[in-house]
Amino acid sequence: MTDSALPDLGPDPSLLLVDDDEVFLKRLARALEKRGFVVETAGSVAAGKAMARARPPAYAVIDLRLEDGNGLDVVEALREARADARIVVLTGYGAIATAVAAVKIGATDYLSKPADANEVVRALLASPGDPLPEPPENPMSADRVRWEHIQRVYEQCDRNVSETARRLSMHRRTLQRILAKRSPR
Repeated sequence: MTDSALPDLGPDPSLLLVDDDEVFLKRLARALEKRGFVVETAGSVAAGKAMARARPPAYAVIDLRLEDGNGLDVVEALREARADARIVVLTGYGAIATAVAAVKIGATDYLSKPADANEVVRALLASPGDPLPEPPENPMSADRVRWEHIQRVYEQCDRNVSETARRLSMHRRTLQRILAKRSPR
């Protein structure tokens, strides 16, 4: 799908985009607007739930982990307000348990970050009988995925090395060596 080939969004192109990463939020909002969506953005669970109830959109892209809570709360609020909404849950924490939970409460699909606008649009507009998407051309290496996960936990622990090491069941000095290195490709 290219920017010039706009998808058929139906009579209601409204989309709610909820993510606490402001740079990612703005970039994805612009990309989705170029593809014909009318985008409203929220940076928190509270704002996302309020928007979902006030103006239930036809489409939604919701980050799973937000600073003030769980994106699944926004999915539930939107599902209550508009049963036919197509919802994609985005997360940097690709875990089967959270994917199952997201789909059980009404998400249409589940994508791991980083996901580009084309992947998001495909997931939003996919029909149940559509073939599975092709695997990525250049997937992240296992070392890079591990490094990203460690960085995420480190940030969640407010850059506390001891707490991060405890949560990852890793020796503190090993973690310090990993943090001191450049990110793998």
